[in-house]
Formats: sequence, C-alpha cells, structure tokens
Amino acid sequence: MVDSTVQRVVLVTGASRGIGAEAAAQFGAAGAQVIVNFREKRKRAQTVVDGIVAAGGSASTLGADVSDPDDVAEMVVEIGRTFGRLDTLVLNASGGLERDADPGYALRLNRDAQVNLATAMLPLMPAGGRIVFVTSHQAHFIHEKDDVPQGYAPIARSKRAGEDALRALIPEFQERGIGFTVVSGDMIDGTIIVRLLERRDPISVESRRAAGPLPTVEDFARVIVRAGTEAAAIGQTFYVGGDDYVAAGALTR
Repeated sequence: MVDSTVQRVVLVTGASRGIGAEAAAQFGAAGAQVIVNFREKRKRAQTVVDGIVAAGGSASTLGADVSDPDDVAEMVVEIGRTFGRLDTLVLNASGGLERDADPGYALRLNRDAQVNLATAMLPLMPAGGRIVFVTSHQAHFIHEKDDVPQGYAPIARSKRAGEDALRALIPEFQERGIGFTVVSGDMIDGTIIVRLLERRDPISVESRRAAGPLPTVEDFARVIVRAGTEAAAIGQTFYVGGDDYVAAGALTR
C-alpha cells in the first residue's frame, strides 16, 4: 500500500495549461511530487513547475506525446529512474478539435493512448495507487443526453470510448490494488474547449450557461485532486456542475 507519510508522486498529462496546469498546482499545494507532462509547450510547462516550487511544492516537467507509444515507454523509464514509482496517474490530456487533426486522431488520443498509458504505468504503481480519467458530461452522458455541440460529437464519442475501455480494465486494476476514478464536468469556464465552441457553436455554450453557472478551472481541478487522493469506490464518478446531466443519467441507470 502507498504510505500516506511518503510524498505522493503524481503524473498529470496535458498539464502545461488549463485544467491540467491547475490540477498540477493543486496537487503540489497538497504536498505531492508533481510531474507536469507536456507535448510541445515546454515553456508553459516550466512556468507551471516554477509556480509550484515558488509556492513551496515539488515538481518537474516531462515532455512526451502520450499518443506515441515510444514516448510513453520513455516516460515509464524516466519516472522509474527518477522516482521509483508512480502513485497517481491523471489522464487529463485529450483532443480532437484541432483544425489539422485527421479523422482518426480523436479516437487514437482519447481512447487508445489513454489505455496504453494506463497499462504502461501499472508496473510503476504500488497497491493503493490511483488512476483518474478526466472527461466531460457531454462525453460521459452521451448515451443519455443528446445535446452534444456541433462538431464535438466525434470527440465526445471517443472520450466515452476511452472511459469504457478503461473501465474494462478495472479487474486488472483491482488485482493490482490500483484504484480507478472518473471526473466528469460540465463546460468549464476559461478552458480552450469553451473558447473554441464559442466561435464554432455559440448557442451550445449559451444553453449551458442558461442551465446554471459553469464551473471554473479551479473548481474542476479541486475535484480531480479529490478523485486522486480521497477514499473512493473503484469506478466511482465525481461530477462537477451540470445537475441536469446528472439527473438525466440517474433516471436512465
């Protein structure tokens, strides 16, 4: 089991900005040794690390494209060499709305890469470790609530496919004593996804704002930290905002 008196080693993917950066900062403030993963934005990732260190925490950067199996293999080696273990893996990196993304990219990143990264990191994770998958209500509830914004449906389906594929691994996680949780959120104010949707499908954003105040990046990150550290049932989903989504899901389950 993970010794609660030992500094927890936490890897947050896609942590150079937005929700990932804020989650990394909050894990650092909670006393964890944070590994800030980035794909291209090295300076941004270093800024996140510098902020954690300035606040009295411990952090380092680790550049890797999580959709590249070779990069993932190198991540495993580097984390093992530097820290000897990984206590919490936060699967935050996602995508598919990029203008230059090919049709299969969303599924490769949001499903295949998540599964590959989780399974690759398992040998580093002691009993009591935790894997956290970060998703959106529009993906998590895609089978219950048909209001996915225009152009976002392929990403939502790929995210749900990623969640389902990870849930299929729960027996293996249990055998190793590794926890698994999901954090699902409504549109999050201040994120790049919302900014993109405001340009491409402003009505979808307006409808979510009409349903109630959107959670902030800080709100969402706070729940990610809870999902990565608090006692939780394996497979438990933590919800952030969007009470109408949660109610609709409860009625169909």
